[in-house]
Amino acid sequence: MTLDPATAERRALITGATAGIGAAFTRRLAADGWHLVLVARDAGRLTELAAELGSRHGREVETISADLSTDDGCAVVEQRLTGGSPVHLLVNNAGISLNKPFLRSSAEDEARLLRLNVHAVMRLTLAALRPMTERRDGAVINVSSVAGFGAVMPGSTYSASKAWVTNFSESVGQSARPFGVRVMALCPGYTRTEFHQRAGINMSKTPEWMWLRAEDVVDEALRDLGKGKLVSIPAWKYKVAVAGLRHAPRRLLQAVARDTRGRIGRDER
Repeated sequence: MTLDPATAERRALITGATAGIGAAFTRRLAADGWHLVLVARDAGRLTELAAELGSRHGREVETISADLSTDDGCAVVEQRLTGGSPVHLLVNNAGISLNKPFLRSSAEDEARLLRLNVHAVMRLTLAALRPMTERRDGAVINVSSVAGFGAVMPGSTYSASKAWVTNFSESVGQSARPFGVRVMALCPGYTRTEFHQRAGINMSKTPEWMWLRAEDVVDEALRDLGKGKLVSIPAWKYKVAVAGLRHAPRRLLQAVARDTRGRIGRDER
C-alpha cells in the first residue's frame, strides 16, 4: 500500500503508535507519504514522534492522547474516525498482556485486558467501517498474534483475546469485501518491541532465531493487505508453527504447553 498520485491525501490512524509494531507502522506509512493520526496514552511521546515525522516527511500528523481501555478513550477515537478528514487505514495495534496466570489474577486486570484487546478493537473497527463502506474504500489491520491459534500459554488469557481478534477480523473481512473494504488480522510471533518489557515478562531464555523485527512484520503485513488476505502471518517459521497449532492433536498441544509452563516456572524461580 505505497502512495501514488491518485492517493496523495490518504490518511492512516494507528493506535499504540509510539512503540513497537505501532511505531514501525507509523514510520513506514509516513515514509510512503501518508498523513497520520497517532493514538497513544503518553502525550509527551506522541508530541515528539509527531514532530519527528512532520519535519522528516512533510505530511500532516495529528495526535490523540487516549486510554483505549476506557469508554471515554474509545469515544474520542471513534469521533475522529467518523468525523473530520477521512481515515483510509485503521491499524488497531494497542494491546496488553498480563504477567500473571488467571488463577492469580484479578477481575479488574482481566477486564482491562479485555477492554483494550477486544472491546476497543471492536468499537474502533465498527466506527471505521461505516464511512469506509459508504465510500467503498479503506482498510483495517487488527494486530493479533500467533498465540491466538492455540492454548499453549497455560493460565494466560492473552491468547484467548487474540483468538477473538483473529476470528473477528476474518469474519468482518468477508462481510466488508463486497464494499471494496479490506479487514485483516496481523498475527506475528515474538517481535522485538517494548511489549514484554512493559508487561514485566522475562524473555531472556527465548532463542534468538524466534525473534522478528517490527519493520519486517509491517512490510509483510502491508504486502498481504495488498493481496487481499484476511490473515497475515509474517515469516515462514511462524507459518509452520501456526499450521502445527491448527492441525496437531489437542493432547499433543496440551503436553507441549505443560512442558513449556514447567520450564518457564523454573526460569522464573
